[in-house]
Amino acid sequence: MNKDLCAVILAAGEGKRMKSEKPKALAPVLFQPILGWVLDAVRAAGIEDICVVTGHKGRYIEDYVRSLDCDIKTVYQDKRLGTGHAVMMAGDFIRAHGEGDVLILNGDAPFIDAQTIRNAVDFHRQKNAACTVITAEVGSPAGYGRIVRENGDMLKAIVEEKEASAEQKQIREINSGAFWFKAASLLRALDKIEPSIRTGEYYLTDAVGISRSAGESVCAFCADSADAVLGANDGVQLNALNEIARVQILEKHMRNGVYIPCRDGVIVGSDVTIGKGVTLLPAVILKGGTVVGDGCTIGPAVCLENCCVSDGSSVSCISAANTSL
Repeated sequence: MNKDLCAVILAAGEGKRMKSEKPKALAPVLFQPILGWVLDAVRAAGIEDICVVTGHKGRYIEDYVRSLDCDIKTVYQDKRLGTGHAVMMAGDFIRAHGEGDVLILNGDAPFIDAQTIRNAVDFHRQKNAACTVITAEVGSPAGYGRIVRENGDMLKAIVEEKEASAEQKQIREINSGAFWFKAASLLRALDKIEPSIRTGEYYLTDAVGISRSAGESVCAFCADSADAVLGANDGVQLNALNEIARVQILEKHMRNGVYIPCRDGVIVGSDVTIGKGVTLLPAVILKGGTVVGDGCTIGPAVCLENCCVSDGSSVSCISAANTSL
């Protein structure tokens, strides 16, 4: 754990198009809330000092964070006045880390990963940057803020879609919504952010421009995978996130020697452990803290949650939870 690093995760969004009783950040991807994916990545990167900004139906976020049994702070954004305002709500938390660096992440983008976080902060510190914007190159950049660079790694501007020229709209490198800041630089910039004349909101991207105008170094770091920017605004997009996660996890297990002759209906949660020489047949769902021992055959038609399967077992046509097989 690096005591000089901390993270602020923005999870105040309502997500109206999800048509859910719960906040957007709690929408499930492979049985785990999106916020859980983000928190796992942050902690896997060695950052334990974390503050989550809640808002719409924030009690659900607070209950979820408490259920994790770890020391994660929460602050409440009483009015949804933009990303900059959300970060302002965590001002006291950031001030307590005035000599370090702070990571700002969206709580509804599940595929930011620990390696990207680590690589970005290493780059951020090597460049002695006041701010480093984590970016990604995508095939279809429409709707995203474009990254305009100068002199290689230096960031000239983040240009929003509606303000981009025809030439700028051809840029495929986009703002992921994730940032590393020197805590002191971020606090200075937050003090100077003005609300948008059009919307009345405070935008975190304005803090990037303020730091640059003050003569501080502002850089862009491009993530290896475009998935780092992905989120969901409705059930269809959430399904797409689930399918991406499902395929990634199955491919990871197959590369580790798990035999999956047909992937139809096979779903494995991110916390599941699978041993060597295991076969997964169609219509298998493994979730929670399920552990499958070596040499097992699971399926067809099996659903296991928080179960332990002994080495060499064959399990089919069963639904079980919280048991050993």
